Amino acid sequence: MIQVEHIQKTFKVARRNAGMKEAFLALFNKKYEYVKALDDISFTIADGEMVGYIGPNGAGKSSTIKILSGILTPEGGSCLINGRTPWKDRIEHVRDIGVVFGQRSQLWWDVPVIDSFELLKDIYKVSEKKFKENLSELVTLLNLEEIIKTPARQLSLGQRMRCEIAASLLHNPSILFLDEPTIGLDAVSKIAVRNFILDINKSHQTTVILTTHDMQDIEALTKRIILIGKGKILMDGELSEMKKQFGGYKKLMVEYSGGGIHVCEGMHIISNDYSHDDKGMVVNGHAVIELDSEVIPVSEAIAALSAEVDLRDISVSGSSIDEVVVELYKQYEI
Repeated sequence: MIQVEHIQKTFKVARRNAGMKEAFLALFNKKYEYVKALDDISFTIADGEMVGYIGPNGAGKSSTIKILSGILTPEGGSCLINGRTPWKDRIEHVRDIGVVFGQRSQLWWDVPVIDSFELLKDIYKVSEKKFKENLSELVTLLNLEEIIKTPARQLSLGQRMRCEIAASLLHNPSILFLDEPTIGLDAVSKIAVRNFILDINKSHQTTVILTTHDMQDIEALTKRIILIGKGKILMDGELSEMKKQFGGYKKLMVEYSGGGIHVCEGMHIISNDYSHDDKGMVVNGHAVIELDSEVIPVSEAIAALSAEVDLRDISVSGSSIDEVVVELYKQYEI
């Protein structure tokens, strides 16, 4: 169980204008600004839950993860993870968590990956038997057989990220923090990482907190999202409810012939390309129509179009998760 209550974190940041003169003056008179990274953050995450923690750059996502993992100490508020305060009980706490930062590595750069795994086994005091069991499972699930004998510096980004995730799970943590775990990965590697995270959550009931700008990761892995912006929690709820609230618009792609298209209330023509025959009838029409499903149901819209033209083909698509998140950002002005 993760319980976060009224956490606050402020950073002192040096500021100066460009130029040698300003740099020289700053040696004697530095000017600082105080940036509130986290402002009264509170949430609770149950054991075995997978949560998407989203927000724009600078919203406070990574600061939150660093506090939850015991790297940073907040100025105010409390945080209990499995009954422990992360920054006070760090040694005991880190045995229960795994952390993957997409832009940082816990692998030793110049040695084979298996040597890094062996070092992590000693750091976390994992027994030889348990280490072999965990290693065998992770190597199989993440397809690492061919690469664990290779130095980390010689691996591709996708290969290294799979090894980073394996390294974070060698000691059987009950909680996994993933900060941009698929950054820069190709489509095949992304799917492999997503499937693995789902397997680990299902088989070991591992609690997963995922921060990412890749909304496909969020949609594939989580049911609940927490939206943070300007250091504040702006929304905490089910992804499905968020999509209903902000993704009510549908797109109809229509191929038709016959007369012209006229739309009802709640419908808006985005584009409409067509050609006529000698009699002035449309023979090859292609239209894209935006539909507000709160105003007119899709079935009624299709019936209305069918009454006017001969529909040859029609497809319906909802707002993508990226479009929904953009609408969220606009609403909260972040």
